[in-house]
Amino acid sequence: MILAPALCALFTVAGMLAHLPALHLADWVGNVLYGIACVAGGAQGVVETLASLRRRVFDVNFLMLLAAAGAASINRLQEGAMLLMLFSLSNTLQFFALERTRNAIRALMRLRPEVACVVRDGREESVPAGELAPGDRVRVRPGERLAADGTVAEGTTCVDESAMTGESVPVPKGPGDPVYAGTINGPGSLEFSVTTAAGHTRLARIIELVEHAQAEKAPTQRFIDRFGQYYAGAVLAAVAVTLLGLPLVFRHHFHDAYYRAMVTLVVASPCALVISTPATILSGIAAAARRGILFKGGGSLEAVGKLRVIALDKTGTLTSGHMCLTEAVPAPGRTREELLELASAAEKRSEHPVAHAVLEALGHQPAEATEVLAHAGRGVEARVHGRRVLVGTQRFMDSECMLFPQELVSLKERLEADGHTTVLVADERPLGVLAMADEPREKSAQAIGDLRGMGVKHVVMLTGDHRVVGEAIGRRLGVDEVMSELLPEDKVNAVRELRRRHGLVGMVGDGVNDAPALAAADVGIAMGGRGTDVALETADVVLMSDRIERLPELVDLGRRAGRVVRQNVLISVGVMAGLVGLNFLGWMTLPLGVVGHEGSTLLVVLNGLRLLRAGGPERRPGGSEVPAHAAGGHA
Repeated sequence: MILAPALCALFTVAGMLAHLPALHLADWVGNVLYGIACVAGGAQGVVETLASLRRRVFDVNFLMLLAAAGAASINRLQEGAMLLMLFSLSNTLQFFALERTRNAIRALMRLRPEVACVVRDGREESVPAGELAPGDRVRVRPGERLAADGTVAEGTTCVDESAMTGESVPVPKGPGDPVYAGTINGPGSLEFSVTTAAGHTRLARIIELVEHAQAEKAPTQRFIDRFGQYYAGAVLAAVAVTLLGLPLVFRHHFHDAYYRAMVTLVVASPCALVISTPATILSGIAAAARRGILFKGGGSLEAVGKLRVIALDKTGTLTSGHMCLTEAVPAPGRTREELLELASAAEKRSEHPVAHAVLEALGHQPAEATEVLAHAGRGVEARVHGRRVLVGTQRFMDSECMLFPQELVSLKERLEADGHTTVLVADERPLGVLAMADEPREKSAQAIGDLRGMGVKHVVMLTGDHRVVGEAIGRRLGVDEVMSELLPEDKVNAVRELRRRHGLVGMVGDGVNDAPALAAADVGIAMGGRGTDVALETADVVLMSDRIERLPELVDLGRRAGRVVRQNVLISVGVMAGLVGLNFLGWMTLPLGVVGHEGSTLLVVLNGLRLLRAGGPERRPGGSEVPAHAAGGHA
């Protein structure tokens, strides 16, 4: 790729020098040098043209070679050599420009270390990372990269997962926590048990996903490829009309008609148009990979930029996905500490989310309870410190003839209207009210506002929760519509209904119970931290971290990619039309046509590469800024 344009340029300049009168060299010397330049610049094009002709396809390489051969046939060897020199230089620059967009894959491949320290029978052994198998025990020292996916068996540390998720803050890890190949261990030493073979780690699947995405063509690119084949035939027809029409109709000299036909070949070739879309799409995919956003193909990147409605699952997407204690209000004459202590003791053995929320709020191990008896759907009773403790619903308390003060009952009703789950606690008399909620993520409301500011017309929340709970969360987040009490199949129907009413639909979910809706949407977007395997299989786009604020970045990237694709198409078509028009008027020369044609090709490539920039905030249409903190995840 480097040698061809270099040799072509060298022999073209040598041919020009050979024709200088001061050197007194025969004309054939310069022509031979030009001929060598043409061979150097056109060799690769000949190989690609022959391959295309075997498929009965005319492409831009064929048009360029034909133009160079035509220039040579009318003793314009210098211009033919210049044409092939610039064409080969353009191809080389395109190659290296597009290679930049593939650096994401190479960087990902370098993340996994070559060897791992495996502990067997109490002794350490260095084992090639590719030979690790499930069940192997791997020891990782501070600062080392992890060689496989696994579960922490011993030790505590913080792991830098920025290369996988774009998350800039190291994640605490302890026994039982998952760890992933390619991440960097922090200050602590740990041992983990391998859970996944080397070829099936999350890192390996991400590499496969990025490779597949870069290989898949976007709809615009597929259209241009089809158009290019027909267009090449049209150019050849235009050349034939020029070559025969000018002498026969307008009585031009055949030599002039032939020259104009060759110029037509050069300026009408759709090189810039053909490269305009892949240069942009590949750059967008690479920029997204650096931010922990994985596309399954160029079509997904284009479609994201066209979304007008986005549906978001509530639990685990807009909310944290687990219940937290929000209120602990004691009855008159009782204390908050007494309320939490007795409720925690009674709920200690329960697996219900309410029990986990109460125990988490207490912050220490409660007293042991005896005679624990669960009443399905109503509550639990237990004996704590010899006192009978009741925790449950209003109906449960009524059945036990436990009357609560009116102010607590009113408070309970207000909390439930705001979307909280409440329980009542009592011993021989009322103890108080506990309220729990699956709280919205810190940045959920901001992300929804940013989406609306970027032109998303309708933001919808889908949830299986009760209508009151769903609407309370929806009001806090500022969504346009709440669809509640939905089963997985109901979410599919909701996506279809939204498409009918508003157009292209993007569905955001955790990739597990939302998989049917993700598949039904025009663009399925999965929060990769939860249910990652299902997310990678089902969704079109995966946010490798669980940060909802990445969603506006994703849409912004799709919008910008769409704008750059449109700019490139307009540039390439505009320049091509202008050059053809000037040639039709007789104001175009072959050297000028070569410069204009190849210049437009390089321009659209460089314009597409603008998407690779990841330094500094990006301005949104709504005026807010998106920090480029994703640059920390240099995947």
